[in-house]
Amino acid sequence: MPITAQSVIQRCVETLQDPTSIRWPVAELVRYLNDGQREVVLHRPDAMRKSAAMALTANSTRQTIPADGLKLIDVVRNTGGTKRAVRQVNREILDAQTPGWHSLAGATEILHFMFDPRDPTAFYVYPPAGASSSVEILYAASPADVIEPASGALYGAVTGNISVPDIYGNALQDYVLFRAYAKDSEYAGNAAR
Repeated sequence: MPITAQSVIQRCVETLQDPTSIRWPVAELVRYLNDGQREVVLHRPDAMRKSAAMALTANSTRQTIPADGLKLIDVVRNTGGTKRAVRQVNREILDAQTPGWHSLAGATEILHFMFDPRDPTAFYVYPPAGASSSVEILYAASPADVIEPASGALYGAVTGNISVPDIYGNALQDYVLFRAYAKDSEYAGNAAR
């Protein structure tokens, strides 16, 4: 059963001992929760992995993952024809062995892909993609934000579930509490929390 955002915020409100949400407004805690979900995906991209059949841009070696993607994880296989597996190779080796590979004619079946973590939303394919090339990819998707309740609302107004897997529920609670205590740093004990 998915963890509701309301239950995470409720636990935070109880830990903060602020049942009327005067010191820490619920909308602010929800913003911290959304930030926490993004932090989870930043450190564990596989937490929000998605599998998708992706039509490739024809006559191009450079491809871009879907708009909701944050980082490519893997290119698994071709989705058409023989459904041949696509293997990751080192681009420098391909550049050295076949310097003009970017200008080759497009092909339906992709043999290799190259990925550079400095450009996490793009990858290259060899040979260049043909008009009907399509591959199955795994990528890290951006988590959906929990909708902030109206100003002055209590935790009961929070709706929806967390986007990351349930196992990260406690980590999200700890992250929200960390951000809340950082706000209230005038009290020396909160810095240690």
